[in-house]
Amino acid sequence: MASIRPRYDDQGEHTGWQVRITRAGFSQQNKMFRTRREAETWAATVESQMLRGSWLDMSEADSTTLADALDRYGKEVSSQKKSGKIELYRIGDLKTDKIANLHLSKIRGADLSEYRDRRLAAGLSASSVRLELAIISNLYTVAIKEWRMEGLRNPVLSVKKPSPDKSRDRRLSSDEEKKLLAECAPPLKAIVLFALETGMRRGEIRKLLWKDVDLGKCTAQLFDTKNGEDRNVPLSSRAVAVLKSLPRNITGNVFPSADISHSFARACKRAGIEDLRFHDLRHEATSRFFEKGLREMQVAAITGHKTLQMLKRYTHLKAEDLAKLLG
Repeated sequence: MASIRPRYDDQGEHTGWQVRITRAGFSQQNKMFRTRREAETWAATVESQMLRGSWLDMSEADSTTLADALDRYGKEVSSQKKSGKIELYRIGDLKTDKIANLHLSKIRGADLSEYRDRRLAAGLSASSVRLELAIISNLYTVAIKEWRMEGLRNPVLSVKKPSPDKSRDRRLSSDEEKKLLAECAPPLKAIVLFALETGMRRGEIRKLLWKDVDLGKCTAQLFDTKNGEDRNVPLSSRAVAVLKSLPRNITGNVFPSADISHSFARACKRAGIEDLRFHDLRHEATSRFFEKGLREMQVAAITGHKTLQMLKRYTHLKAEDLAKLLG
């Protein structure tokens, strides 16, 4: 049964009408309305849906803001991911936007379209905005399936995503390589050379342990990589030479305490090299593998790319080298 009662503030002023619906087999429903007619209409609709068995409880979605949901999502979902720290950083950015103050049940596609445009206008890349929308979309999926908010609909599904940014095609020229290596301190120089020879990710290099390196077989074993799989990386003679030149340390790490990103950025600045990121070395190494004559599956076995489409994004062959092959 539904009860509808007037509500008053501390000064005795009428503020609206409260509906309370109590029905066996359902949690109690409470909601405030400005007019009695709105209250009666809502009560009749809810009771009818309960009677037909089509009622979906939206009370939690009505009272949970996107900011609150993002906090829960960060603790329960993002923290379990390999890229959790990066996703938590994105969540922090998301919470600074005014859309975070809206309740989950009230967010519509138009709200997210405006959010998308605000983020792009603020200078974020299309890829970053797409990733933020992906977080919101997955949050709704989790809320519907696991947080007892079955009545929600995912508003991200009705939003046009920004076109993906053009993939980077930055290659490292031989002249740049010489200048870069000349500006690298010995530990960073070893890392750069090793990255160019193996195509390993920065995190993979940082976590590599001596016990997982077999210099006799010229291999390095990587565990639980970014795509969730182990990988046995073949080592070129140059990569082996780099490893043999390194001292052993008590931590067991091949490259201990390496602040790779900042050290690399400073070395590039000293060398006068612009627009080069450490991750571009992975692109460079992948392209060089193909230029050496390796085939797609061979390169994928080294780099760990799971699809040829993704491998293609990391491969930028030089036209002049292809011309030499053509004769």
